[in-house]
Amino acid sequence: MNDYCVTGRNASREMVRSGKVKVLYTLQRFSSDPVVVLANQNNVKVIFADEKRLTALAKTTNHQGFVSLVEAFQTISLKELIGKAKAKRNPLILMLDGIEDPNNLGAILRSADAFGIDGIIIKRRGEVPLNETVARVSTGAIAYVDVCQVSNLSQAISELKDHGFWIVSSDGEATKGYDEIDYDCPIVMVVGSEGFGISKNVLSHSDFIVKIPMVGHVNSLNASVATGILLSYISVSRKSK
Repeated sequence: MNDYCVTGRNASREMVRSGKVKVLYTLQRFSSDPVVVLANQNNVKVIFADEKRLTALAKTTNHQGFVSLVEAFQTISLKELIGKAKAKRNPLILMLDGIEDPNNLGAILRSADAFGIDGIIIKRRGEVPLNETVARVSTGAIAYVDVCQVSNLSQAISELKDHGFWIVSSDGEATKGYDEIDYDCPIVMVVGSEGFGISKNVLSHSDFIVKIPMVGHVNSLNASVATGILLSYISVSRKSK
């Protein structure tokens, strides 16, 4: 397993807080920064370096003076995810089909953490991996959200259905709005890529197919934006029960 360098103040703070940082590299002028204080409190090794070394570690100048060497991002099995999710009354799992942009996945992880999603399922191949960019964009949410990689989404759906989950897929061609169904049950929300959407095979295994109604001139939303809208609605609708 390879270690990763995660850049940025906020992402580094959350990585330190999660206990996954091996070494925190920063500039001497940040010796009293709250992130450094937190690292010291958590017995994380802190190395003060110059801009040149930080840029070399981060492979970008956009590091804000903080680079964290973290453990390789771990995924969990589908069995583990289902077991943890079913401990809740109405679990909510997010399934992604074909998300290739690390910025999208990072933003989705951030929303998943914000709304208390029980985990995310992604494909082992044809999907962006958990990497430094994903971690940075997620501002550290990657440390808190369970991610499961599977070889086949349709097979995963079958197993999830066996455990009582209902599959809701978001597709622009759907006839039903996302606010027209009841989410008061175990749900797997499926979101596809902005360019290709959800595969026909996954759609055919869905219990409900919904869309986000739009009145503007652009007929599609960024995948991470669409995910945020859907998760927010589900969260609000469940609180009203």
